[in-house]
Amino acid sequence: MQVRQSAEDYLETILFLFKKTGAVRSKDIVMEMGLSKPSVSVAMKKLRELGMIEMDEDSYIRLTPKGLEVATKVHDRHMTLFNWLVSNGVDAAIAEKDACRMEHVISNETFEMIKRQAEKQKA
Repeated sequence: MQVRQSAEDYLETILFLFKKTGAVRSKDIVMEMGLSKPSVSVAMKKLRELGMIEMDEDSYIRLTPKGLEVATKVHDRHMTLFNWLVSNGVDAAIAEKDACRMEHVISNETFEMIKRQAEKQKA
């Protein structure tokens, strides 16, 4: 299933925040992503409709298995690309921004090649 870049960013942020704190609310996403509360509310509604997240009665957000799959894939791409860029001499701040953009647009074939190259560099 194709998920838009903004949805991937939200899902990755939810995963990151959950790993960091164990609980996620919309206000946490607002703070982490630097977005407005209304924007995040609209996005959370769309993610619920797509079956990517669930919200409980206390407004805590959880990734569904479908959402977790997408978030994990995007996070893996992000970290692989970031680490590969840094290991090839790119400044960490620049690598962070570039990995964020690249994770959404490169093909699976290109990503797998970079992943193999990164693994070879580690060995």
